[in-house]
Amino acid sequence: MFNHIAYSEAAEPWQLSFQDPATPIMEGIINLHHDVMIILVGIGVFVGYLMVRSINLFSSDKNPVANTVVHGTTLEIVWTVTPALILLLIAVPSFALLYSVDEIIEPAITIKAVGHQWYWSYEFSDYATEDGEFINFDSYMIPDDDLTPGALRLLEVDNRVVLPTHTHIRVIVTAADVLHCWGIPSLAIKLDACPGRLNQTSMFIKREGVYYGQCSEICGVNHGFMPIVVEAVSLDDYVSWVSSKLEELGDE
Repeated sequence: MFNHIAYSEAAEPWQLSFQDPATPIMEGIINLHHDVMIILVGIGVFVGYLMVRSINLFSSDKNPVANTVVHGTTLEIVWTVTPALILLLIAVPSFALLYSVDEIIEPAITIKAVGHQWYWSYEFSDYATEDGEFINFDSYMIPDDDLTPGALRLLEVDNRVVLPTHTHIRVIVTAADVLHCWGIPSLAIKLDACPGRLNQTSMFIKREGVYYGQCSEICGVNHGFMPIVVEAVSLDDYVSWVSSKLEELGDE
């Protein structure tokens, strides 16, 4: 949309790892995952060693006379206290991350995403024309026959959500018919869209780029054909985009 180099964040074939983070929350999720994975690998290796060692020592060739010890108070204390300490070690950073996810900082911009069968519509109620009309538009997936070279199949839309970087943004999500889910992996956003209910979250995009997501709640036969595209731009470009949208509304 804008004449600058844009970095695209979308799932790749056979991808197992996370997409590159673009928000502080996503960075925290990835860091917590890596830290916990180190602990899990260590536990897996240790338990595997104990199992192999136990099977080996259980052999009659190694110990013809079976050990009759059935209780070990010290051992039981160790294998009870140690997992508790490990869980405590994991819980402290995870609770801190959960708290930061739910924290709503005073937003500079509020957008509203409404799920439909099967497309998304968006409202920017912070800006309005003299007649009281505010920016709103529908966002449909671009069919395969209309894709331009380099566009991503099943992920491109005709109207992208343009948002500024380094700005606190509040996202309000709801649905007009059935359950949907507004999810963008790189932005750490996955918020259910429930009919008759408003759910909200916040985000702070750290770098410019194009971020792709999809509806993450099975909502009907075309569930897989209502993608989400957020284009993060500089504040100046965002102001220009808002001005152009308001001019379009004024000309109608």
